[in-house]
Amino acid sequence: MEFSEIQADTAPEKAVLISVDTGDFDADASINELEELAKTAGAEVLAAIVQRREAPSPSSYIGSGRLAQLVEFCRNNEVDIIIADGELSPVQVRNIEDACSVRTVDRTALILDIFAARARSAEGKIQVELAQLKYLLPRLSGQGKSLSRLGGGIGTRGPGETKLETDKRHIRRRIEHLNESLEKIRKRRLATHTRRQKNAALSAVIVGYTNAGKSTLMNRLTNAGVLAEDKLFATLDPTARKLVLPDGRQIMLVDTVGLVRRLPHQLVDAFRSTLEEALWADVILNVCDVSNPECAEHIRVTNDLLSSLGCEGKPVINVLNKCDLAPEMLDYPAIGLNVRISAKTGYGIDELLNAVAKALPVSRRRVTLLVPFSHGGILNEIRQRGEVISQEYTDSGIKIDAFADASYLDKISEYIL
Repeated sequence: MEFSEIQADTAPEKAVLISVDTGDFDADASINELEELAKTAGAEVLAAIVQRREAPSPSSYIGSGRLAQLVEFCRNNEVDIIIADGELSPVQVRNIEDACSVRTVDRTALILDIFAARARSAEGKIQVELAQLKYLLPRLSGQGKSLSRLGGGIGTRGPGETKLETDKRHIRRRIEHLNESLEKIRKRRLATHTRRQKNAALSAVIVGYTNAGKSTLMNRLTNAGVLAEDKLFATLDPTARKLVLPDGRQIMLVDTVGLVRRLPHQLVDAFRSTLEEALWADVILNVCDVSNPECAEHIRVTNDLLSSLGCEGKPVINVLNKCDLAPEMLDYPAIGLNVRISAKTGYGIDELLNAVAKALPVSRRRVTLLVPFSHGGILNEIRQRGEVISQEYTDSGIKIDAFADASYLDKISEYIL
């Protein structure tokens, strides 16, 4: 039985990672992250080749000497795929593939592949396809001679138009259609946010690095049932659930797609509408894996993206997750309040909820009122605008203990005890 189960699984592709260290970024941390990305995509990483150069080789990304080593390694180890920790030009891809006879992709293509496999909602699928097409369009000219044949498709090509030109035209048309679809979704989301603001609804958004525990935290707080795996980009589509805070207020908690360093700009552009949930939120929860040595860098990456979206000035709570794996408290160059938690064990959750309540704008207050019987309709209005904790009929009127919007309480201040 065990043997048959193993045989039923698809064998992982054998991969080799290549990287050029130009000194512009932490190459070691980046190649380690690339390895995790490759594993998430279903590959088995056999080796990683990192070369120090002032700039990548225009023809083959890595230099001729390292390319020769790569050719030899691929020949001796039955390598299925080569993954570059950078963006490759069509010429670089073609030259590496010609030399090694192995399919070659870059970091962006790998992330797009993972996103394509994880997208579930209609919006997520549209965003992924849009990013893939924007990535593919400038690379069509390097896809081989097959794309430059004269075409003869009925009703699709002009006289003398090459297949390359036809493919580009179809892709541009598809990109235009997808952009229109996303714009409709964006308008619906805008209408939803406008309605929430009109109703004085509060919201918090969970952002942060991929695999930091955002989905686990979402499940802990709201029983959302979101997929939580120890993999990068386990959750791609945003999830929104209602959360009741210790002070009785209800807020909408929204989970968003995870981030990585050097996130391809195609993905940032395509997922901007999803990431812009942070723009509408009243408080931002920046979740970070405190047990990861790169925690400070991860917080910086998230803060940079939030700044690019225009989220400056919003309350930010840095949720230092997985503290059960990192007992020592370190100093992090983070903006806002730090709260240590373990979403897995529940440690620190009460402190986090109290921090969220304090960070939110004061829109509701708890008061005790004595309302005359002749104005009993106020009780129904409070139920609609807030929450009635208790009520008691006395000789003088209805005594009410309740949460209500501050703006409404100003109108009935004469009944507040």
